[in-house]
Amino acid sequence: MGKTIAEKIFESHLVDNPSGDIQVIRLDAVFCHEITTPVAITDLEARGMDRVFDPSKIKAVIDHVTPAKDSKTAMQGKIIREWALRQGIIDFFDIGDNGVCHALFPEKGFVRPGYTIIMGDSHTCTHGAFGAFAAGVGTTDLEVGILKGVCAFHAPKTMKVVITGELAAGVYSKDVILAVIGKLGVNGATNRVIEFTGPVVDAMSMEARMTLCNMAIEAGGTCGICAPDMTTVEYLWPFIQDEFSSKEAALEAYSAFTADADAEYAEEIDFHVGDLVPMATFGYKPDQVKSISELEGEKVDQVYIGSCTNGRIEDLRVAAEVLRGKHIHESVRGVVSPATPAIYKMALKEGIIEIFMDAGFCVTNPTCGACLGMSNGVLAEGEVCASTTNRNFNGRMGKGGMVHLMSPASAAATALTGVITNSHIFTGGE
Repeated sequence: MGKTIAEKIFESHLVDNPSGDIQVIRLDAVFCHEITTPVAITDLEARGMDRVFDPSKIKAVIDHVTPAKDSKTAMQGKIIREWALRQGIIDFFDIGDNGVCHALFPEKGFVRPGYTIIMGDSHTCTHGAFGAFAAGVGTTDLEVGILKGVCAFHAPKTMKVVITGELAAGVYSKDVILAVIGKLGVNGATNRVIEFTGPVVDAMSMEARMTLCNMAIEAGGTCGICAPDMTTVEYLWPFIQDEFSSKEAALEAYSAFTADADAEYAEEIDFHVGDLVPMATFGYKPDQVKSISELEGEKVDQVYIGSCTNGRIEDLRVAAEVLRGKHIHESVRGVVSPATPAIYKMALKEGIIEIFMDAGFCVTNPTCGACLGMSNGVLAEGEVCASTTNRNFNGRMGKGGMVHLMSPASAAATALTGVITNSHIFTGGE
């Protein structure tokens, strides 16, 4: 019987099978940020276990509130900063070098096909776009990972989502994943890996695949995952070129982490996107999804473009094309946060930052702050935000605030009118 991608990764990393379907696997990397890791650090200190299993395999960043907004967040930064120094963690990204973790770490080449990764952050599933198993975990599992380099999971059950058709102009991976979550529901993939496959996924860039996998958790998935291919190799080539004689050799090696033709899945879903239109959320759950046209005219107070979902250069380019030569509506405040310093630099070089500023957007440093309602774009009670982020829970971006999740193109169009708007009005699409 064949195996899924996740089953192959678990098999190659298996350390122990203590009982039933519980499998202890070896970790290739433990990712850390200043919101969840300090709790683990201080607990390990209190237990007399202030050490790490391998400092070269721990990657840490201050990204959620950066720079610190108050004494509490400053202390969180201080704890992880001093810990990184104490433990000899070279790959620590402090203020100025930092970026949104799930954009920064792939950009640095820290994710490879077949890797196993944990982090105290639910959107760690983003890294499955590279053919890795990556999952968000709680404090206890994070502590064990930091200390021992292992983590226990139930044997992975995989849901296969086959995406077929051809995306229409103005429709993006964000629209695809919103529609998929709308179909599956917020609990539809609970305790499962979602394996995204099909010709639409094959044609996607790595940035677009990361958007897909980033929101797998919003359907309850443990991890989203895509098979590694030449697109993966091309993205990683600057980091792996000394390891392989050619790109073809790299692809052959990474093909070990593709699903077998006779792999068995817990469930298989065919999702045709030929007639898919731009989508957005309504209400306070990620599976509450409608077409943009059904929501057109809904007033917004803020538009936010950024986050680990849609803050990459590809996303900024799309939004900038909608905004070029135009100005946002007088009733709207626009905020854009490039996800990493490298993305910020590219956007500067390409004139994208100037387009945003000329359009009336506030351009901030890379940060997660607005997404979870902590800084750099928090909503007031009763306010509404059109956002390229990944979660629309009640009060997510500020107590009493509401979030409509959508693509960068739709968010940019909405900024221009002050109400939810289809970007085709400004781009000439269908």
